[in-house]
Amino acid sequence: MINLILFGPPGSGKGTQATKLVEKYELLHISTGDLFRYEMGNDTPLGKKAKEYISKGELVPDEVTIGMLVNKVIANPDVKGYIFDGYPRNIDQAEALDKILAEMGTEVSGLISLQVDDEEIVKRILNRGKTSGRSDDNDENIIRNRIEVYKGETRPVFDFYAPRDKAFEVDGIGSIEEIFDRLCARIDQF
Repeated sequence: MINLILFGPPGSGKGTQATKLVEKYELLHISTGDLFRYEMGNDTPLGKKAKEYISKGELVPDEVTIGMLVNKVIANPDVKGYIFDGYPRNIDQAEALDKILAEMGTEVSGLISLQVDDEEIVKRILNRGKTSGRSDDNDENIIRNRIEVYKGETRPVFDFYAPRDKAFEVDGIGSIEEIFDRLCARIDQF
């Protein structure tokens, strides 16, 4: 079973690459954005809790996000593995993920971080903003703030897995195919 954390700052290409990796390795793609949309769209108890926080402009607590993740994993026990995209976002979530997988008799195979410099990320997100419909994709100051939040809050997850030789960096610059080939070369070593 391959349990992959696809990691990197916003705009690094995680979603694009996850789609390709899902096809090649027959893994289940678990995106926190998709989890939130599903739970809130179906008005589940966790979705209702998330809406309460979001409506006040607050961050959804880890226990709600973790609960959504558990629901998704439990609902799909017979897959060949998972690609976690946008999760874990902090050390508490990483510890929770390790616990969930351990209870299933498995573990994180590796975290692969797509390395993209800040200026390229800004350029990519502004370009994406032309079609995404997301207002936060059109404001350079918001984009730069999202990058700083990633560095301060999320990047430490890389350091959490590094001492166990489970954290790897892959160059996220190049064509979609070039980056995909680099990712596959790393995954094939798992």
